[in-house]
Amino acid sequence: MSQRTVLSASQASAKPLRRDAQRNRDAIVCAARTAFAEQGLGASLEGVAREAGVAIGTLYRHFPSRLDLIEELFTAKFTDLLVAAEDAAGMDDAWRGFCHYLEKLCELQACDRAFNDLISARLPTHAIGRNMDARAKELGAQIFRNAQEQGVLRDDVTPEDLAFVIWSQAGIIQATRTVAPKAWRRHLHLMLDAFRADCSHEELPEPPLTARQVEQMLTTVECPEEECGECHEEA
Repeated sequence: MSQRTVLSASQASAKPLRRDAQRNRDAIVCAARTAFAEQGLGASLEGVAREAGVAIGTLYRHFPSRLDLIEELFTAKFTDLLVAAEDAAGMDDAWRGFCHYLEKLCELQACDRAFNDLISARLPTHAIGRNMDARAKELGAQIFRNAQEQGVLRDDVTPEDLAFVIWSQAGIIQATRTVAPKAWRRHLHLMLDAFRADCSHEELPEPPLTARQVEQMLTTVECPEEECGECHEEA
């Protein structure tokens, strides 16, 4: 199933809004996109509402929880990643496909602090879409198989080893953001060389992580204190 036309749950089920309500929603999404990109997943929703020029209750009428807003903001980016993965999986040159996929993944991490947070997180299944997560894993495994079958990717690595790329890039992107914002590309290409079959000179000292171990290490996006209690009521 192609992900090129995936809609968020809120988009798929929404009824047409009044003009003023649509204007408020658009302002909230615009303000949230900037705030989340700069501050990460913990960006203040009070601040988003203030920047959008609406009351916090108006924000919650459109997006009942932080996760609903995350889904609205990031479904498109996850769709872009899946498109890149589909393209990579279909490339005749499997090494080029492998590099293309990782370059796109790390580029999305680098340009948005919240996406950088999100790619290392575990979300409740309603957010971002269970089918998108399953498709991403399927395509990642296919990209790996293609490269190993062509003999260009070392045969002692697994798709779970991509977690090391994601986790290390997350820290590097955050550390170099204001000093050398493209330093992540140097690190990525150093890591890509380590994945090459012709660089496999010694047996790796530890076995690969299992899928379950990777899942256990992911952080969970939780509801911050600001989203509890009376904050859902419009003042």
